Amino acid sequence: MQNYCRGIIPFIRSNLLLITGDTLTKTPQSCRYLAMNNSAKKVCQPKKIGTHSGTFHCDEVLACFMLKQLPQYKDAEIVRTRDKVVLDECDIVVDVGGVYDPSKHRYDHHQRTFTSCMNTVRPNKPWATKLSSAGLVYCHFGEDVIAEILGIGKDDDKIGAIFDKVYENFMEEIDAIDNGISACKDPKYIISTGLSSRVKHLNPSWNGKDQNIEPRFQSAMEVTGSEFIDRIKYYNDCWWPAREIVEAALKNRFNVDPSGEVIEFTQGGCPWKEHLYGLEETMKIETPIKYALYTDQNGKHRVQCVSISSTSFDNRLSLPEKWRGVRDEELSNLSGIPGCIFVHASGFIGGNETRDGALTMARKSLELARQ
Repeated sequence: MQNYCRGIIPFIRSNLLLITGDTLTKTPQSCRYLAMNNSAKKVCQPKKIGTHSGTFHCDEVLACFMLKQLPQYKDAEIVRTRDKVVLDECDIVVDVGGVYDPSKHRYDHHQRTFTSCMNTVRPNKPWATKLSSAGLVYCHFGEDVIAEILGIGKDDDKIGAIFDKVYENFMEEIDAIDNGISACKDPKYIISTGLSSRVKHLNPSWNGKDQNIEPRFQSAMEVTGSEFIDRIKYYNDCWWPAREIVEAALKNRFNVDPSGEVIEFTQGGCPWKEHLYGLEETMKIETPIKYALYTDQNGKHRVQCVSISSTSFDNRLSLPEKWRGVRDEELSNLSGIPGCIFVHASGFIGGNETRDGALTMARKSLELARQ
């Protein structure tokens, strides 16, 4: 395209275009070549991402950053304005304009009629939080953005899984905060260090001498973009590889214990809980897993309870109440299991010197629960 733009001007000049002073002599050929020249100039101009001027917020800042990761917008100019005429000239507009129309690349959520959430736009997704401009861009372009950041094909199996994890654990919070949706009815304390709060504080103070907001908008893009990329890379580099390990442990569960309620990992540190619940459903495991065995950093063996969900502190089956808070020889004598090290006071985890000892702790806990 650049070669085309460099070549069109001399090409036009060589073809029947007569200029005398301020007078343009038009011929059919000259009109045609002028039209070609104007079209070429328009095509060569960088694309424009439109958003509102004034105080910026986390959602449109992140929306702009995500768009800039895509090939079609990587060189785009960000135009911050509320002038409708100027916005109409933009290739894509986020968080301003009062229109949500993906066919025209308009992604505002402030209009009275807007009620869209991830589930209504993409019915195969479960989330019902009203979307912000960041959520809208992520909803429509998220897989493409993730693929670009990771340098892999959009059809890779893990793209969809990472998309879901990033929305659930990063993006939905931004959507909710921007739309004024509280996490709970009666919060016990104020959270003021989240990403949305930190972006807010990057705006110029009302009485500050430096009111130049544009460099601050760029700084906000760097902050949001850095955390967004870090989250994607975590799920790609750390979270996704753990899935294969958890799947193998589930397939091997009956070799660990005939009940099929105990799984074993060869080492600790693997984020197994984040995969377990989804894989239980995918693999149609009827009897839920109760305990996981693994070795800790000191080579000792742990038995850990499976909570009822990834965010819950309640367990499917805690270790026996009479063991809780007891340690070492006292615990071994109480339980009748040699090599016991401890059971946590809440009953969610215990330790033993040997693998067989940790497994026996899990088996006896199952046995006592059935009595």
